[in-house]
Amino acid sequence: MKFGGTSVGTPQRMNQVLGLITVENTPTIVVLSALSGTTNALVNISNAIAEGDRKGAGKKIDDLEKHYREFVQTLVQTEDARQKANAIVSEHFEFLHIILKISFSEALNKDILAQGELLSTKLFSVFLEEKNIDHVLLPALEFMSIDASEEPQIGSIKVKLSQLLQQHEDKKLFITQGYICRNVRGEVDNLKRGGSDYTASLVAAAIQADVCEIWTDINGMHNNDPRIVNKTIPVEHLSFDEAAELAYFGAKILHPACIWPARTYNIPVKLLNTMEPSAAGTTITQAAMSVGVKAVAAKDNINAIKIKSSRMLLAYGFLRRIFEVFEKYKTPIDMITTSEVAVSVTIDDSTNLQQIIKELEPLGNVETDTNQTIISIVGNEIAESPYILEKIFSSLKDIPVRMVSYGGSNHNISLLISTDNKQKALQLINVGVFGLE
Repeated sequence: MKFGGTSVGTPQRMNQVLGLITVENTPTIVVLSALSGTTNALVNISNAIAEGDRKGAGKKIDDLEKHYREFVQTLVQTEDARQKANAIVSEHFEFLHIILKISFSEALNKDILAQGELLSTKLFSVFLEEKNIDHVLLPALEFMSIDASEEPQIGSIKVKLSQLLQQHEDKKLFITQGYICRNVRGEVDNLKRGGSDYTASLVAAAIQADVCEIWTDINGMHNNDPRIVNKTIPVEHLSFDEAAELAYFGAKILHPACIWPARTYNIPVKLLNTMEPSAAGTTITQAAMSVGVKAVAAKDNINAIKIKSSRMLLAYGFLRRIFEVFEKYKTPIDMITTSEVAVSVTIDDSTNLQQIIKELEPLGNVETDTNQTIISIVGNEIAESPYILEKIFSSLKDIPVRMVSYGGSNHNISLLISTDNKQKALQLINVGVFGLE
């Protein structure tokens, strides 16, 4: 069971989590994120230190500590529990104050970002102790690790986690941190943003869990973005393929990397609502269960790159030379379309955009469009379903479409549009494709 930042963001929410993890007498591993807002605060502290603004960083640390002191006062009631909880807060904020005197490095940045999950799990453990709930706090840094390519070492995770669990064979409830891990050098590192989902999926795969439950603040995956579309509905069931497409192309409820461990080890994933635990949510399994459009997702901050060259005509090896440039800069491509004289690709990582353009220029005339959004319509076998394309394009007849990706996957049709038209496009698809006004 994984609980995100909003699910543990207040003492009242932690009480709700307590109710959910003690319902059944089944052996359970609980993965917790940092309290909501904490990771952002830690990023700001780290940035201030990196920029040499020690005073500003110190103020941010004090503000965050004040929040945690108030949190403790409400979370636990006995003097003994408050002393333990405040000692934990003191330990972590002393560390943050000490690093103000240390020269900044990327390793130090990772240490700073790890404090949120360490604090939330330790405080939750004190809370459980006060309630006389038998449990074990499993330090993620003792079993969660990534290799030199920053990929999780699933074999090593499985062995180390099994060894830790064997030391507590009489226990049924385990609490651990999401997001954080150790890298190949043994340093504290992380699984990037949204990494708590990834942790939960990796843990579920490692222990061959019956189910991996992702608890958040919405009733499962919706058919459209509920933040900007008037009427959306939860999707009851998705296949791993459908869920992976939606997560990759912008559905915020689920981290894209979360899918592959669950799919590889065939662990069902459930997306559930901490605030409304009786809601059905979304279940994700190998089978799609039904044919047709399930949901639409939007991915922002997309850059479109067009390489136009007459030398491409009838030339083999041209695409390989283009892809080698993106491989060199470890930049994934989301969409691709080709014609006899041009190739268009999209990327969502602009870190090395200028270097990529420079290396592509000898191959032809390079044009870029920024501020683009990929709209992905996802569902089982929709690329083979009649009338789906007609419905999509008639819905978007007034919106210019820059690129279309169709047929690369049986369950995804993707369109590239200007971000300025995103909200309108999602609303039009909601009406024209899903019939929701």
